[in-house]
Amino acid sequence: MTEQLSSGAAPHAAASPDGWGKLWREPARPDWIRRRPGAPWLVVATVCIGAFMGQLDASIVTLAVPSIRSDMNASLAQVEWVALIYLLVLVGSISAVGRLADMVGRKLLYTYGFGLFTLASLGCALAPDITWLLVARAVQAVGAAMLQANSVALIRTSMPAGKLGKAIGLQGAAQAIGLAMGPSVGGLLIGLGGWRWVFFVNIPAGIIGLLLGWFLLPRTRVKAPRARLDWPGLLALMPAVGTLLLALSEASRFGFGNLTVLGLLAAALILFVLFVLRERRATHPLVDLSLFRSGIFTRGVATGLLGYLVLFGVLFVTPLHLESAYLLPPAQAGLLLTILPVALGLVAPVAGLLADRLGARLPASAGMGLVAGALAVLVFSSHELWATAGALAAMGLGLGLFTPANNASVAAAGHDHQAGMVSGVLNMTRGIGTSLGVALGAAAYSLANSLGAAAGAPTVSGLGFRMAVALFAVLAGTAAALSFLGRRAHPKVVPDAADRPEPG
Repeated sequence: MTEQLSSGAAPHAAASPDGWGKLWREPARPDWIRRRPGAPWLVVATVCIGAFMGQLDASIVTLAVPSIRSDMNASLAQVEWVALIYLLVLVGSISAVGRLADMVGRKLLYTYGFGLFTLASLGCALAPDITWLLVARAVQAVGAAMLQANSVALIRTSMPAGKLGKAIGLQGAAQAIGLAMGPSVGGLLIGLGGWRWVFFVNIPAGIIGLLLGWFLLPRTRVKAPRARLDWPGLLALMPAVGTLLLALSEASRFGFGNLTVLGLLAAALILFVLFVLRERRATHPLVDLSLFRSGIFTRGVATGLLGYLVLFGVLFVTPLHLESAYLLPPAQAGLLLTILPVALGLVAPVAGLLADRLGARLPASAGMGLVAGALAVLVFSSHELWATAGALAAMGLGLGLFTPANNASVAAAGHDHQAGMVSGVLNMTRGIGTSLGVALGAAAYSLANSLGAAAGAPTVSGLGFRMAVALFAVLAGTAAALSFLGRRAHPKVVPDAADRPEPG
């Protein structure tokens, strides 16, 4: 039996294509899978593989940088681009990929994204020199963008609205587990076979993810009207995001007062203004700015950025503190850090259930309030190792409450034919928040230590850490207040007129 598909396309568009045309048509799931009561949860399980691999790969590669530099006899500046080029391409392209997926099919781009990510990982593993590796990392980032831009969208369009929070909570748990396992798995792989195994490990997981996606994910039921991609908007957005991320990367090393950093920030601001002006006039914009008329969506994006900023800022400055104040070796410091993502992963599914039943307001505001409180306590007790461990655990619990609820409220915005666009904006925000957290953490840490040393402070090693933590506590408190004052309702998906036929 052929599955029903509602895409708004002309009737003849449903005819079976021949030859190469089949590569651009989403295949239907087998009937026995589509009819299963638990079919939506198979979608969530499939998407969780990509979420897990994405975070695992991001946290593993940072450990491989010293080995890559030594093996390829590359400069530090060249090796830094192994991580930076991935982030630049991923965050800069993800909104365009989400918009394209809304038009051609989210399953199609998601599964092809797995394929591209896997092939690029093989290219990274076999790279003969640093140039080859950087090109392969850029291609890998395009594949990752195809995965991330569609992951939340696939969940949103497959799950009943009353279970959206739980599903996104499970995805958040998968991301947290990948983040937690990265340092230990990366250290093991590098120790056993060298840095190339960091990329080889993606290949079997990528093949499994591709096959499961092809057979278990539903076809896109409601597509956006086919239109020319907003190339002028993309040509403004990618340089804007790239320039911003480059500025934040440089700020983490030289501070925000550096003239190069200030110039890059000014250029990024101008490019973002040009992008907004373009999107306001575009007939088929890359990002529909009308989404930001919704207070729930705007506050969700803003608080989501603050959440990722705090998370990755703390993950950046804490190892520096552990190694300088307690003389912990990197392996032990990394093990202590896993407390945070493990706690996040444990509570995220429960938080998703709470969001489904109570709405996003309570778990989101309480979660970020807990984070702010834990960081405030840490400012005054950072000299105690047990206090640091307890604060990391409380942060994990708080972010585990906040993230699924907040993401579900953002993911439910707009219509189903905009799900890829919304998912792209959500993930672009995460990338910018991650980079901003590292930059602010590094700047606060370095500035406080410099001022403390100049003033002859006796405990300079902990001064930078306390200043950074205090800054993150204020930002977490701001996110908690915005979440509470926003009067968040239950996440409600806005259906299209032709939405919700029998899943395909």
